[in-house]
Amino acid sequence: MQTVDPPTLAKCLVDWFATHQRNIPWRKDYSPYQIWISEIMLQQTQTERVIPFFLRWINRFPDVEAVARASVDELLTYWEGLGYYSRVRNIQRAARIILEVHRGKFPTSYQDILELPGIGRILPEP
Repeated sequence: MQTVDPPTLAKCLVDWFATHQRNIPWRKDYSPYQIWISEIMLQQTQTERVIPFFLRWINRFPDVEAVARASVDELLTYWEGLGYYSRVRNIQRAARIILEVHRGKFPTSYQDILELPGIGRILPEP
């Protein structure tokens, strides 16, 4: 087995990705908001199934503020069909935190991201 130094491996991976990446909507501009929403939608759901839900969601809720200000019933309507509805409530709670604590910008520190509802580590039941 041949060993490869980390910088060479990283370059090989980036080159491979540039050549072989799938054309999916949340890779158009790599917006933290869109990546976050896609990651939550993709939990236990196939990519091809998520794409129409993602596009519809982003059309209606183009940013964190739109999610924070929407009614939970409207958010649930746009999520309908993806299941695991607690994810929607966590998205809205996180969006409100992002607005209030992070001035509408998705946090950049690992610790701040982990503290958002629905993102942090899952703790075992007591």
